[in-house]
Amino acid sequence: MSGETLERHSGAPNWLWYLGVPLVGAVLWLLYGQLVPFSEWITGLLPVSRTSHTGEAIAFFVYDVPKVLLLLTGIVFVTGVLRSWFSPEKTRAILAGKRQIWGYPLAAFLGVLTPFCSCSSVPLFIGFVSAGIPLGVTFAFLIAGPMVGPVGLGLLYGLVGWKIATIYLVFGFSIATVSGYLLGQMRLERYLQDWVRELNAGPVGEPPEEALTLVERLKIGVEQVREIVGKVWIWVLVGIGIGAVIHGYVPEAMMLKVMGGEAWWSVPSAVALGVPMYTNAAGVIPIVEALLGKGAALGTTLAFMMSVIALSLPEMIILKQVLTLRLIAIFIAVVAAGILATGYLFNALL
Repeated sequence: MSGETLERHSGAPNWLWYLGVPLVGAVLWLLYGQLVPFSEWITGLLPVSRTSHTGEAIAFFVYDVPKVLLLLTGIVFVTGVLRSWFSPEKTRAILAGKRQIWGYPLAAFLGVLTPFCSCSSVPLFIGFVSAGIPLGVTFAFLIAGPMVGPVGLGLLYGLVGWKIATIYLVFGFSIATVSGYLLGQMRLERYLQDWVRELNAGPVGEPPEEALTLVERLKIGVEQVREIVGKVWIWVLVGIGIGAVIHGYVPEAMMLKVMGGEAWWSVPSAVALGVPMYTNAAGVIPIVEALLGKGAALGTTLAFMMSVIALSLPEMIILKQVLTLRLIAIFIAVVAAGILATGYLFNALL
């Protein structure tokens, strides 16, 4: 689509996009810097003591809601623009035929780079299988995508700092790579649903290059914000609400007893608690922030976060459309083992 055609269809000249996007970014950045005084001002207007449990919970909620939504908006916009260069079709073409050992880390790396949410797992899985991509390589991509995708990783960096975000990236990437390799070595194709196994595995050619203009890519980013933030904002509120309750009301001694690094059962308990939760990175990261603030062990908290994102019950229900129950059970066991190892390792080291 040419620039003139774009102007005619969008109703806005190109120069307005070039000016408006950085201007909106600057405004969001300024608003982000005023969140602390804003939360204190709002809390001060309410008939509660700022130092009370209720005051602490309200201040946490009022501060984190706009903080997470602003971060989410910016990150989703950037990844949406990047996605215009890195489409699912191009990802599929890159992975097709990668049967050597380096196909697993490559698949995990692409999963980290591409912002595909769990709702995309079924069509991606079918497309990968039909393209003849090895099952283990496909699993490496599907584990890395939701677990350490750019949206969740960016939020984690913004809320708890680069050190924890980097630790999470390294171990999430490792879990995806190793789990994909182990699943690939098990030769589990026979446990796919019959209709998926019978798909013809034809060769994948190079996807056509899309000659998109910069304005068209910016519009894709805006559309991603509208679509993704529109879907997950309610889970952001739920997650921050849970985090606010933990922050304001849960005693530190109790949190240390339940999610500290002393008890051997803390890590598996955190994983078991995370699996049935119905949320995503945007919803779980405020809970992680509150848990760490209360003194929960880092390894236990990361294990909880990984289980919520990578092994959620809704994700398994979706995958049931293409995987048999036996293959889902094997998938859960392998990924859970990696998550447990991560939790125990960090609790031992830190």
